[in-house]
Amino acid sequence: MEDVIDAKTADVEEAVTAPAVDTGVSLRVDPRRAELYDELHNRPSPLVDSPCLVTHMAVVVNEKEREQEGQFLAELCQRFSINPPSPGVSCFYQNFGGFELRWERHLEFSTYTLIRARKEDCLFEDSALKVVPRDWLERIPGQLITAIHVSMIGAPQALNEEQLCDAFEGQRVCGSQVAHGRAEILTSFRIHSDGFSRCVIRDRGLSAYQAGRLLQRVLEIETYRLMALLGLPTARELAPRLRQLEEFLAKLNQRIAAKGSVKDDGEMLSALTNLAAQAEKIRSDTNYRFGATNAYYDLVTSRLEQLNEQQLPGLQTWQEFVQRRLGPGIKTCNAIQQRLEDLSRRVAHTSGLLRTRVDLSIASQNSNLLSSLDRRSSLQLRLQQTVEGLSVAAIAYYVMGLLNYIFVAAIDLGLPINKTIAMGASVPIVVLLIWASVHGLVRTILKGKEEPKE
Repeated sequence: MEDVIDAKTADVEEAVTAPAVDTGVSLRVDPRRAELYDELHNRPSPLVDSPCLVTHMAVVVNEKEREQEGQFLAELCQRFSINPPSPGVSCFYQNFGGFELRWERHLEFSTYTLIRARKEDCLFEDSALKVVPRDWLERIPGQLITAIHVSMIGAPQALNEEQLCDAFEGQRVCGSQVAHGRAEILTSFRIHSDGFSRCVIRDRGLSAYQAGRLLQRVLEIETYRLMALLGLPTARELAPRLRQLEEFLAKLNQRIAAKGSVKDDGEMLSALTNLAAQAEKIRSDTNYRFGATNAYYDLVTSRLEQLNEQQLPGLQTWQEFVQRRLGPGIKTCNAIQQRLEDLSRRVAHTSGLLRTRVDLSIASQNSNLLSSLDRRSSLQLRLQQTVEGLSVAAIAYYVMGLLNYIFVAAIDLGLPINKTIAMGASVPIVVLLIWASVHGLVRTILKGKEEPKE
């Protein structure tokens, strides 16, 4: 992964500002302009003369350890009376007299490269670490992930099998011609007895700039291939967990296919929601790691292509070895990531099906409820009509009682009224009037309920 330059501190940002643009008019300049220009020139290749010894280490650092790196470098500079790096810088290159130190801060790791010149060709009888204080080395912040000794020699003749066997402790060697035949690179891609991997670069006419570029590519291949493989242990740990989640989802799908009660649907929906939460947590925890794995692998393949390797007799090229051995691990990480994505999609699809089933069940219940309410409304209507008839009869009975008093009073006053005939003739009239009044009142109330409120 090509790492983005870490943000400078506020003091550095104020100090590094883009110069004004002289166009005859006043133009506002983005404060990041100078930083963007310098990005293309960041982390330049070293100038290396052979023979030399190189030790390269990459350490994975957390935020707390990253804050300690500046003080750690300043301590070494103080021992050698060298100006320390400015606060917040992402790289530091300095010649300490007997060796050159190149420190670079990347997104999730930092690298320390020590380059030490030699007067005669040698392989790994010596190392660049011997000129650096041991107690300082033992306190490097972070966890070591890459450690390699590189021996750049100017041997006029190719190394024989005995020399290669001694240099690489009997391990099988991969190698090729690079830089259009002006150099050879040899390595075993293994950790040796001193805890470091090893690489031999045989200079056959490289300039200092070409040798530095070749060295940088070799070190990047070693670093990025190991960083790419950091996702493999995670993928292996996830495989059994993913299998359990997939089996659980399959069982849920079988239960959904079978007919069940609404209570069962609610339980399955709860279980499915829990499954979706677990899948999303795993995705969020591993998405960065798997993305970084692919980015690092792309860088490895890019650096291998830039070597323009030509095969040496009897040896496997670096590109053949790395693609054959590193490729399956990357594919495993991609397969696990794809399974995670597929699981999330399947959970979402199953959730949709189950929610549809629950919605249909609820709709059916609502339909039954509405039918029940309709039946109750009909019963209430009939009951209301019955009560309405009884109410008319009761009111008519009381009204006729009042009329009886009126007729008795009229007879006492001497009016020629037949009480029996008058009472009999009044009954239908009273009932009709009362029924019309009650019915009109009911219609008025119902009409008022039906009118929409503004």
